[in-house]
Amino acid sequence: MDNGGECVVKPRWYFDEKLIMEPMNFRFAHSRAQTRRQFLQRAGLSLGSVALGGLLARDANAAAISKSPMAMKPPTLPGRAKNIIYLHMSGAPPSLDLFDYKPKLNEMHMQPCPDEVLRGQKFPFLKGVPKLLGTPHKFAQHGKSGAWFSNIVPHMAALADETCFIRSMWTDQFNHSPAELFLFTGTQRAGAASMGSWVTYGLGSENQDLPGFVVLLSGGTDPTGGKSLWGSGFLPSVYQGVQCRTSGAPILYSENPPGMDRQSRRRSLDKLRELNEAEAKLYGDPETLTRIEQYELAYRMQITVPDVFDISKEPEYIREMYGAKPGEGSFANNCLQARRLIEKGVRFVQLFDWGWDMHGTASSNDLLSGLPMKCKEVDRASAALVNDLKQRGMLEDTLVIWGGEFGRTPMNEARNGSTFLGRDHHPNCFTIWMAGGGVKPGFSYGATDDFGYHIVQNKVTVRDLQATILNQMGLDPHKFSFPYLGLNQRLIGPTNEGQVVKQILA
Repeated sequence: MDNGGECVVKPRWYFDEKLIMEPMNFRFAHSRAQTRRQFLQRAGLSLGSVALGGLLARDANAAAISKSPMAMKPPTLPGRAKNIIYLHMSGAPPSLDLFDYKPKLNEMHMQPCPDEVLRGQKFPFLKGVPKLLGTPHKFAQHGKSGAWFSNIVPHMAALADETCFIRSMWTDQFNHSPAELFLFTGTQRAGAASMGSWVTYGLGSENQDLPGFVVLLSGGTDPTGGKSLWGSGFLPSVYQGVQCRTSGAPILYSENPPGMDRQSRRRSLDKLRELNEAEAKLYGDPETLTRIEQYELAYRMQITVPDVFDISKEPEYIREMYGAKPGEGSFANNCLQARRLIEKGVRFVQLFDWGWDMHGTASSNDLLSGLPMKCKEVDRASAALVNDLKQRGMLEDTLVIWGGEFGRTPMNEARNGSTFLGRDHHPNCFTIWMAGGGVKPGFSYGATDDFGYHIVQNKVTVRDLQATILNQMGLDPHKFSFPYLGLNQRLIGPTNEGQVVKQILA
């Protein structure tokens, strides 16, 4: 009631007047946003204090060790490689039409698949009793190693004595997205840390003016597994891959907004840094350090990125070797860009080329026209990358990997009566190749049966591949971990299934 006896309903904010009158009310904001760890710390609970002592000390130490999370760190093992370029063919290229020659399969072309092959097997799309499908392409042996290559990859064939084949890869995933996630993050579900994030977390980067982990895309769209394939998951987000482009602005929104020059940007970042450093000191949140680093990296990249991404500065004969043309968003441009990034000290470059899902439901994804078209887009540049690294003395320090997420069946899919030739998903076996980085050149490891259906010699799992890659980078795959959700998380998973494939190492 007021003095006149009239009832006055005051606005809701009035009753919170004391609250909203506090300057900016930072304490209230933090009390609402505080983490469980911060709550236990402030609650004074003896049990919480005991449990949190080590965790809080670890966070404080992490904040004090370095203001640059991407600073170089020494490897824990005598690794042979310093950098990685991973060429991933999203959709799973058919090894039987590229690298794994099977004369008997050709002899039994279009004959019903034997029952002993089909018994107990499940396929995403194959129905009934499918027919065996020999390759429509010609194979020949190349180099001193005598490795078999299809005629639709002539440039890769010239690498016969530089490449190390693993012909006995195996995965337990037969759909694209979970298979790609498993390959690059160690789990078939989104949310784990990617391989590139693990490597940069463990080793840092040689160039503090560029991201340590760069992602380049071609083929017209993202890989099926999505952006989680280069996410940092539970690791600090400073280690996630930075997606760049080879046409247009390399990184979107990296330029200053209208009305702000570089000096103004510097002043604003200095003030932001002061606030973030105060926040980091008070709360010990590693993501605050990430925020500081990313602001600073973005500022430095405004100068470095335009130069390193300008492939027009390369000699014409180098661009011709790759088949690269400035301004295009092509796989060839990405390969040349990958070499330039590695040359500048970037630790991990991941290329994803989409469009390798050769089911044979149309001419665009059949073995007679779709597959040769995709091979033409990547064959020349893949070989040029290896040769270019070698001629610059960089191949021995750079591990190059080429492959997909699983294999393809030796049977014709013929989905819904399609007359195009295509192959269904097949996790039981597939082929990848590697070069440089301490692997044996001109070497083949593992083998499949006469139909290319099962592994008959030296099975290599995805976990084994991950363990071998980490080992070559000087990181112990069994000890290299990050504490999260009460576990020491690892790229190779919680068991000791993943083992280094020592037989392929030089």
